[in-house]
Amino acid sequence: MLTGWHIVFSSMMPFRDNRSGLWAGLSLPLLVLASFLGGCGNKVDQLVEGMAEKVTGPRPLVYEKEAEPLLVQFCYDCHGDDSDKGGISLDTYADRPSLLADHATWKQVRENLVNRKMPPSDKAQPSAAERKQLIAWIDQGVFKIDPRRPDPGRVTIRRLNRQEYNNTIRDLVGVDFKPSKDFPEDDSGYGFDNIGDVLTLSPLLLEKYLRAAEQIMDKALVTDMPRTGLVKVPADRMSGGLKEEGLRLLPSEGEISFKHDFKKPGEYRVIIKAFASQAGPETAKMRLELDGKSRQEFFVRATREKREVYEKKLQVAQGPRKIGVEFLNDYYDEKKGDRNLYVEYMAIEGPLGERLDRTLPASHTRIISREPQPGAEREAAREVIGRFTTRAYRRPVTEVELTKLEGFVKMVQAEGESWHAGIQLALQAVLVSPQFLFRGELQPAPGNPEEVVLISEFDLASRLSYFIWSSMPDETLFRLAEQGQLRKNLGREVRRMLDDPKSHALAENFAGQWLRVRDISLVKPDPDLYKDFDDGLRKAMLQETLLFFASIQRENRSILDFLRADYTFVNDRLARHYGLEGVASPYFQRVPLDVHRRSGVLTHASVLTLTSHPTRTSPVNRGVWILDSILGTPPPPPPPDVPSLETVKAGRDGEKLSNREMLELHRGEGSCANCHKRMDPIGFAMEHYDAIGAWRSMADGPRIKVSGELETGEKFNGFMELRDILVKDKKDLFIRNVTKKMLTYALGRGLEMYDEAAVEHITTKLAERDYRFADLVYGVVQSVPFQKRRGDRPIQGVASLDNPGSSE
Repeated sequence: MLTGWHIVFSSMMPFRDNRSGLWAGLSLPLLVLASFLGGCGNKVDQLVEGMAEKVTGPRPLVYEKEAEPLLVQFCYDCHGDDSDKGGISLDTYADRPSLLADHATWKQVRENLVNRKMPPSDKAQPSAAERKQLIAWIDQGVFKIDPRRPDPGRVTIRRLNRQEYNNTIRDLVGVDFKPSKDFPEDDSGYGFDNIGDVLTLSPLLLEKYLRAAEQIMDKALVTDMPRTGLVKVPADRMSGGLKEEGLRLLPSEGEISFKHDFKKPGEYRVIIKAFASQAGPETAKMRLELDGKSRQEFFVRATREKREVYEKKLQVAQGPRKIGVEFLNDYYDEKKGDRNLYVEYMAIEGPLGERLDRTLPASHTRIISREPQPGAEREAAREVIGRFTTRAYRRPVTEVELTKLEGFVKMVQAEGESWHAGIQLALQAVLVSPQFLFRGELQPAPGNPEEVVLISEFDLASRLSYFIWSSMPDETLFRLAEQGQLRKNLGREVRRMLDDPKSHALAENFAGQWLRVRDISLVKPDPDLYKDFDDGLRKAMLQETLLFFASIQRENRSILDFLRADYTFVNDRLARHYGLEGVASPYFQRVPLDVHRRSGVLTHASVLTLTSHPTRTSPVNRGVWILDSILGTPPPPPPPDVPSLETVKAGRDGEKLSNREMLELHRGEGSCANCHKRMDPIGFAMEHYDAIGAWRSMADGPRIKVSGELETGEKFNGFMELRDILVKDKKDLFIRNVTKKMLTYALGRGLEMYDEAAVEHITTKLAERDYRFADLVYGVVQSVPFQKRRGDRPIQGVASLDNPGSSE
């Protein structure tokens, strides 16, 4: 007799749920178990639907069921039923294909839902679940995003930008003299200068690369290495044959020789630089002799234009010895020509194996991991070139590549130059190779956008190092990649890399561009109005922001501290500017802030200065900066015919107006009101800070008014209340924006619609861990677009989240 539990554990027949119409791949035990838990009605439906989602992925959303009712309820007042506010109407599509094809409109709808700009604050609001449901339908129904098969996207092969080039040369060669200082400026896209699509290679830059490679290797390597006991004997010190312009000529069979006193017994190298004029059926031939005894014969194929070096190692006893070269096969024919032998010089090196002491630069010993030993020059060259090239290419060098590079050493030595000079030329070739200058990644099916693969461990090491360090992987990353252990130790490596001093590059290159404080070098406040501003203060402003970012990174603080931190870093110059007492050193130190005046990065002088005009503050610029850089909700660009504030002010018959009063008049222009309603209140909250970030209570006479109301209805009086709104009510927008910015920077490309799943996953995990900085970095490096890639042919019909910008 079968019991109920026997049925549960033994029945394995799959079933079809007729209510949902889905093959769920489930078994009869689920139905039986559900009956034991309280009946097979709605509970069975819920159980089946929940298990089906786990097995097959989220259920496809139907427009008429999940999307249209929400649009009718919350959107049609303004964008349906014969209304088209903002030029958007959601109920006028001729058919379903037309509705689904309007990607631009649905992209805008999605952004407004995510950013909670729509519905407007004075309208009924959907619940969090309803908002999420509508966004999910847009993703699945319009943009065909399959959460079960996330698209990692494509990354254009990326040239090293100027900062990455400098850092890579520093870590590869050990030469830190910033060779890219003469390179053309890098273009920017999506707010960063490491975007593959805009990092082109001009003929001018290629010339700069060639020159830089020479300079780097000249500085890094010593090529005129002292050779142990090297004695060079020029042609005029030899006997025999005929003299001819620095050469010794044997026009017929005979010998050229010289005597040398060997001070020690041992192994010596005899070197002969020679060439021949060829004639007749044979190649010219010469014989090396020691004390009249033959030691080695050579075929001399070298020509006057391309002379060659011939070498032989000999065991020699102590004392004077005769070294000679004999021409063995003279030939002459009036019609076929004259065969002759020419010797430019001969040399003795040894005893071999002895070393001369010489202090070498650290870069030389870093690169030349193995000095050539007698009989092992080729092995040493392959080892040195192979190790250097593997690190430079950021992957194991192939045998074909190594053989080609080894050819440079042979070529140089054939010209009579040293082994070290040959190594230098080979490594110069490495530094101008596309394999070094570009960050390419191996893709099994580069033309197939459906082929999604994990990037290799070596490519992962490069993505990690250029993301966090703006430089090449170190020995630890290389070793883990070679062992196939990097992914298994990813968390530990991210923490190690963030603790490394090289991670300051994340502050300089990511924060410097995300917050735009790099641009502080371009601002020029009016010297008549702001006499305290100089280059010293400018540099201090930038350094404050970079040190502040680095502290949040180093201490693994919450990224909300970018907005709410009660400390900063100042030196004596910046402390005077802020009115802070007790700082007398030119070195930066951490100090607490007056909680009533400053908090976080928004009140840094760098930000306040670069968002001002040369002669006054700009509430508009400051508002736009917060909307864009902090919240990720930038307003559209202004129409081309909008009058400036100065024009508005001039039209008031010389009446003295504050910034606020001028902007209120400006907003009277119909086309300006909507955007200024978003920007101006934010900027007004910061009017206590002048155009170079100093605190003020008055502005051109009138007392400053810093109250306002956001577009979404939150009211505030002053910056601190605005800050509280940003931290509490706009927290999700800020976290989302920082995540998108960092993911863009890490990937080196703009984000696409299919990246939204990764952004959502990262931000969800951040919320669970108090928004810690290291968790943001770790979330990025664990994400699908960072770990995987697909073929490079773009998928048609996929909208971009952003439009690439260009450097100004």
